[in-house]
Parts: sequence; C-alpha cells; structure tokens
Amino acid sequence: MFVSYFTEQPYSPLTQDKADQHYPWDHPARRLGDNVLLHSNRFVDPNELAKIYADHIAEYQLADELGFDGIMLNEHHNACYCTQARISIMSTVVAAKTKNTKIVQLGNPLPLWENPVQLAEDTSMIDLISGGRLVAGIVRGGGPEQLSNNVNPAFNRDRFQEAHDLLLHAWTVPGPTRWEGEHYQVRVVNPWAKPLQQPHPRVWVPGIASKETVEFAARHAYPYVCLNTTLEDTKRIWGLYDKVAKETGFEAGPQHRGYLMRCHVADTEEKALRQAREFMWLAGQFTGYGSPAWLAPSGYSSWEARQGRLNLEKTQNSFESQVANGTIIAGTPDQVTKKIRWWLENTRPGMLMLWVYDGRLDRRLGMESLNLFGKEVLPAVHAMGKELGLHDPFQINAPVSWDYASGKKKVAA
Repeated sequence: MFVSYFTEQPYSPLTQDKADQHYPWDHPARRLGDNVLLHSNRFVDPNELAKIYADHIAEYQLADELGFDGIMLNEHHNACYCTQARISIMSTVVAAKTKNTKIVQLGNPLPLWENPVQLAEDTSMIDLISGGRLVAGIVRGGGPEQLSNNVNPAFNRDRFQEAHDLLLHAWTVPGPTRWEGEHYQVRVVNPWAKPLQQPHPRVWVPGIASKETVEFAARHAYPYVCLNTTLEDTKRIWGLYDKVAKETGFEAGPQHRGYLMRCHVADTEEKALRQAREFMWLAGQFTGYGSPAWLAPSGYSSWEARQGRLNLEKTQNSFESQVANGTIIAGTPDQVTKKIRWWLENTRPGMLMLWVYDGRLDRRLGMESLNLFGKEVLPAVHAMGKELGLHDPFQINAPVSWDYASGKKKVAA
C-alpha cells in the first residue's frame, strides 16, 4: 500500500476579525462564500506567508523521514485556504529537500496551461531532480481556477483532453514535431528536458463528482483518487471505473484506486476531536461556502456533473456527522488505526492520501500529530495493506497506458 502525506497549506493567520472586516457574517456575499475567489489579499502578510512555506517544507522533510511513501501536493488560486499557487515550484523544492518519498502532484490543472509543452518540461525537470520520484497527476482544475486564470470554463473539458494528449506527446515522441490541435498550436515540439522515468512519469487523476473524469481515468488505466468522498459515493465511483475498465480491456484493482482521508491523531480522543474541528475551517465554516456560480460556472461541466457538484455543496454537514460517517477520522493511534482498517476493508484502495491536519491548528500541535501518526499508525497501515492485498501501482509495476508514438494501446503483463 502507498501512503502519502497531505496538507492544503492554508493561510492560517487569517483570523475571524480579519474575515469580518471584509464582509460581516450576515452580508450576502459572505453567505455565498468568498474564500475561494474574492477574499481580499490585503490581509496577506508576506512575512507570515514566508513562514508558512518554510514550515510546510519542514513538515514534508519530516514525513519523508517518518517513512511516508509520498507527499501529495496540489494547486489553487485566489484562495486563503490554499497558498500553494504553483504546484511545480513546491514539487521542485520537495524533490530537492527529500530523499525517498515520491512527489505526488494531484494535480496539474491542464486547462490553465497555454502551452502544455512547458508543463512537459517542468515535470521532466522535477522527475530528473528527484531521481525519478515524480507522480505527475492531472486535474481539470475547479471552477474558481478557471476564473482566477481568465480561462473560459466552457472549453475546460476539451482543453483538458487535448492538453493531456500534447503532454504525453511531448514526453514520449522524439522531436522535432509539430502540433496542430483545436486549442493548442505548437510549431516545434522538441523539449530537451525528458523524464527520467520511461516512457513517462505515472499519471494519477483525482476527483469528486464528475462522471466524465472517472471514465477518462479508466479508459487510460490511470489510478483515480477519490477526494474525501463518502463511503457510498466512493463505492459508486469504483463501480463506474470498474465497468469502463472492463470495456477498455483490463481488470481494475486496488492499484487503480486512491482515497484522500482527513485523519487526525492525538494522545487522547478528546484532544484529537477538538483539534480535528479545524478541518471545518476549510469546509467553509470560517469564510463561507463557495458560491455555486464559481464552483461550477456555466459550461464547466456536463449537466449531470454540475448537479452532482451542487448537491455535494448542499449536503455540507456538521463536524459530528462527518465523524460519524467516517469522512473525518480523529482519535488516539489505536482508534484511528481501527477506523482506517474499516475504510480499507470496505473500499480497498491501493493508495491512501492522509490529510493529517489543517486550518488554523497551531503548527506545534500539527507536528505532534504528524510525528505520532508516523511512528504509531503508519507502520500499522502498511501492514494492513499487505495483509489485505492492497497493492499499489509501484508494487505490481503493471500499468496500462497509451503509446502516443504508435497510436496504439499497450497493456503490460
């Protein structure tokens, strides 16, 4: 089993009184939520932000030392809950500052790139610097990402598909070549930064609500990572993935399934539950939920996916109910280990991304939780994965991929 460490890198100094200065709690814009797009950056102190980056780099180094298999990184824009605006920059730093852990990008927002060949160069350099430790995950990018980067949401799916094809082309096809597509025209595709992993770094795809993205991942045999979905939604996603995989010509297994889990551990259950409430800060308890018009702007998704995303927004529920349904896990090492086993037995993922702490939790307490998890829970999770046969893609080394040079599907034994 492959186990990663994750944090959203929030701007934790943003206090309630500063949020109230922007909009009072009863202001209509506050009720809609501006935490994902319009919360004013006048509240950012560069000195505080520099410390946040340094602190998270130290966390990533500790996660590497504790034996986490991967460090999961992501990218958001104009968002106080995530200060990581460029995934490639932090990935490069982590590649240089760690020794063993893989750098798991979940992921690169393809439609935001005006020239995906530059992304191929960026990821190739990270793979080379890290000694072949990159997982180059890809995403469509949320609705706010399109608005933040002035990209038309109506072309999101098409740009994602074509950028993906061009990225694989740049990684694998000897140049110089030319690319003439609908959204991208590149006169010369001939990057000299080529990935160390051949034919290219592994590609993983995360998501929540889009049926089309699950189908895309399954058609390419890319592992799909469910982002803290409920047990019912997770099983529904696996069912769709398995169906498309069978139609594509392979049998899906744990190596194709990942799950991001909010999971906080402390020396007492009371302390763990109190500290885990900070996960709700990100969920909108602090600055308001995101506006549906931003999360799913017109044209961004199919009608079915749009409705699923809006329903997900409507069903945001209390901390207590999320603890009850297992989408937030908090407790002592023994309690957390038992709850993780329940998830593993019921969903059987080969990759587990652990969101250990977040929000405004004091960093000292966050590091305590990370240390405790690494020393008392992580070994048990690895042992459970072996016992339950939850192999990850690296253990079986048998990806199904597409050969973009020949235009044919290739299936490894």
